[in-house]
Amino acid sequence: MGLDQRDLQAIERDTQIIGRQIFGRVRVQPPPVLSLDWWDERILERCMHDEALRVQMFRFIDVLPALSTPEQVARHLREYFLEDPRLLPAVAQWGLQLAGPRSPAAGLVAQTVRRGVARMAERFVAGATLDETAASIGRLRARRLAFTLDILGEATLSEAEAQAYQRRYLDLLEGLAARAASWAPVPLIDEAPRGPLPRVNVSVKLTALYSRCDPIDPAGSAAAVKERLRPILRAARQAGAHVTVDMEHHDVKDLTLRIVQEVLEEPEFRDYGEFGIALQAYLREGERDLQGLARWARRRGTPVGVRLVKGAYWDSEVALAEQRGWPTPVFTEKWETDASFERCLLILLEQAEHLRPALGSHNVRSLAFAQAAARRLGLPERSVEFQMLYGMGDPIKEALVGMGQRVRVYTPFGELIPGMGYLVRRLLENTSNDSFLRQSFTEHVSEDELLRPPHPPAPMPQAEPSPPPPSSGGKGGGTVFRNEPDLDFTRAEARQALGDALAAVRRRMGQRYPLVIGGERVATAGEIASPNPSRPGEVVGVAGCAGVAEADQAVAAARAAWPAWAATPAAARARVLFRAAEILRERRVALAAWEVLEAGKPWREADADVAEAIDYCEYYGRAMLELDAPRVLGGERGEVNAYGYRPRGVAVVIAPWNFPLAILAGMTVAALVAGNAAIMKPAEQTPVVAAHLHEILLEAGAPPGALHYLPGIGEEVGAHLVAHRDVDVIAFTGSRAVGLRIAQEAGLTREGQRGIKKVILEMGGKNAIIVDDDADLDEAVRGAAASAFGYAGQKCSACSRAIVLAPIAGAFLRRLVEAVRSLAVGPAEAPATFVGPLIDAEARDRVLGAIAAGKRVARAALEVDASGLGDGFFVGPAVFRDVPPRSALAQEEIFGPVLAVMEARDFDEALALANGTAYALTGGIYSRSPSRIERARREFAVGNLYINRKITGARVGRQPFGGFRMSGIGSKAGGPDYLLQFLEPRTVTENTMRRGFAPATPRHG
Repeated sequence: MGLDQRDLQAIERDTQIIGRQIFGRVRVQPPPVLSLDWWDERILERCMHDEALRVQMFRFIDVLPALSTPEQVARHLREYFLEDPRLLPAVAQWGLQLAGPRSPAAGLVAQTVRRGVARMAERFVAGATLDETAASIGRLRARRLAFTLDILGEATLSEAEAQAYQRRYLDLLEGLAARAASWAPVPLIDEAPRGPLPRVNVSVKLTALYSRCDPIDPAGSAAAVKERLRPILRAARQAGAHVTVDMEHHDVKDLTLRIVQEVLEEPEFRDYGEFGIALQAYLREGERDLQGLARWARRRGTPVGVRLVKGAYWDSEVALAEQRGWPTPVFTEKWETDASFERCLLILLEQAEHLRPALGSHNVRSLAFAQAAARRLGLPERSVEFQMLYGMGDPIKEALVGMGQRVRVYTPFGELIPGMGYLVRRLLENTSNDSFLRQSFTEHVSEDELLRPPHPPAPMPQAEPSPPPPSSGGKGGGTVFRNEPDLDFTRAEARQALGDALAAVRRRMGQRYPLVIGGERVATAGEIASPNPSRPGEVVGVAGCAGVAEADQAVAAARAAWPAWAATPAAARARVLFRAAEILRERRVALAAWEVLEAGKPWREADADVAEAIDYCEYYGRAMLELDAPRVLGGERGEVNAYGYRPRGVAVVIAPWNFPLAILAGMTVAALVAGNAAIMKPAEQTPVVAAHLHEILLEAGAPPGALHYLPGIGEEVGAHLVAHRDVDVIAFTGSRAVGLRIAQEAGLTREGQRGIKKVILEMGGKNAIIVDDDADLDEAVRGAAASAFGYAGQKCSACSRAIVLAPIAGAFLRRLVEAVRSLAVGPAEAPATFVGPLIDAEARDRVLGAIAAGKRVARAALEVDASGLGDGFFVGPAVFRDVPPRSALAQEEIFGPVLAVMEARDFDEALALANGTAYALTGGIYSRSPSRIERARREFAVGNLYINRKITGARVGRQPFGGFRMSGIGSKAGGPDYLLQFLEPRTVTENTMRRGFAPATPRHG
């Protein structure tokens, strides 16, 4: 049945009438002055009008459950609220200053604060136990309110936690079913036009049922989640209960819809009618998803419930999309979400035969619109269920109940720590500028305004037109650099593209890649076979193997071609990089597939490496254009002083295998765009990817004489190139041992050498993450596991030491071990794989040796057995505890999936342990203490410090990468001064006076 314009006009007219009826029934009695509720309201009111206080208040509430002593509570209060004297009244500041670290007042302050936050939590959380929650349910039913229960603590990091989450729901259904039998009937909420309703109603998050739930592997994730969901559905059916699946972040939206539809199409559940799913109207795809669900429900033949909500993750969805460079999946204006909500609601009501409508909102306009539309469509009274949050908007609930509407309350229960994230979200909603509850009950916005149809705000007058926005830089040389977005593997087309590319690359495996010197292919007696680390019997390609003669030939060709390339204008050299970036984009999935098969990189890691190579081309091209701009120094009449740069000469690029495209491309294009001739010496393990890069750079316009492809054995050809008298620059990324040998050899002056070699070294790291005693353990465990075991720990930035403060060391280790045990270990081409193979047999044997040696000095908390994965170079993750600080396990780079967990008595010792190695590459800290985060900024000696996030995954232009001490010499890759290492500065001074005439001199360039 369709709605025409006359219907819509009638719905709008009735919406206004019903909305005023609701407002007429809303009676808000302020709590008595000096009551506990009164204090809560005053605090929330202050937060609404003071953004700085709001931020600090919610950050403090977030950390409070992790604070175990009064001293910790008092210290955090001072750090959060005494930093800005405007945040708190003078009397509160005085009280916090009295509560020093060892003051008796600290205990009183801590106790008072805990009680206050617990009391606030009780407004939004029904209870910590089933008995407490059952009592809250009884009070709801006494007010003629139905419920749906949500168990807090859905952040499951391991299979053990996912199984526990499932078990809690099974216990919940059994426990509630027994209690529900004794509940007195309440017809308003226990009956609907279609018949009796289940008294027990629960809401479930599917990602909590499987710790590896990931849209990159939809089939595997769906199978695992359905295996855990089926027992819940069986228990619900036996208990006569209703189950609704909550919708979470956009990343898993399509996967959630797939799982729901697949499980409900199974013969066992095809006629199960007490099932629902939440859909989010703030998603731009919301209407499409709802229409697709309606078509599916018609085919299934059994109705399904739909809880239509606006959405609870707006801030994070916008931030994540911005960070990833992806389109924002949500509407960015509130009026757009409100309009989408009403459009979706009309679709839902028109499909009420197949989709049983439930409306999740506190907005009176939305509630009235739903009633008006349902009546216009001729639906029976109470066909629409209204759902609201526990502890919020109670006057509106009472008004709807008084009007004979069925209201269900979304009722969370559980412990305070897992519930704190939920509490903070509720407080944020209550104090948001766009909150309907705030606007209606606190700001006292007029009923007319609150009931207006969704509409865009009036445009602000502009004195003059705004200038056009700068280019995004996404397609070769725009004025603003932006990172190349990673592929969005939540999209089926991205998964299909890489899967197809892997199949196509397999058909091209085994080809030969000879040396290329001066544009000519050069055959060699020796060859380098490059196997697939996941399946060593497969040869990805066979490269030529350069010797000393070929190295000399390449240096001579580069030296001969260099003057012409150096004289090429910088803009033309930059255009080569921008064109290379375009070709890399065109061949992106194919290059990622080559990396999966040759370097053993899992899908996301391989794609990110290609994106980083694109970034280097775009970033360094722009950087060279900026450096090429003339600069005039001084301003004295009669002379001009020009400051500029010239290329150094011949650059040798010695690259590692772990980032076979990105690092090789970054060093090579930096050398080229600066006007140097470059000799690419790729790692022996990944010559095929390097050959493709060389081909792309030539196709983009790099002169054949200025770029040479020279695979070979590092100890032979690499060592000869380093010592060659005609080499001016050596750019190396790799191990500390090799880097130090290069520095030593390059420092020697050979006969006929015309200058001192410039050496750029990035070596290894023994990187640490400090986990403070107030850290968010969900985030710390997730970040440490990702940093330590992503790409099997084969990153110079990988975390190899987790330094945990003693009060939480046991809890952290227990959760970490289970999280690591749950990581997927397998072939790189399997999309679900997180820990792939090591690069070769030598690496595998070295890491296994390090693990064996580690067991002699420390305790193995976990060692995952990877022996059943075939003949690939697999080593399962290993976690050690009780690690001596001076042992090899704590001091030497292992470059594999091995993590040492070390306990620190206090933060001083944690910093000392973190700084107690020869390396200074990357490090991280998980903490919610502003003072300790500030100390880490000052005292943690690393080139890249990450706060409350993983320590791998630096992005060009955003996190320029590189360390000091034994981790490297030179500027940071992907940073504003990196190209300076490939250039020599020059000053040219001209006397402009002629026979006493001195023209004016510009004072700056």
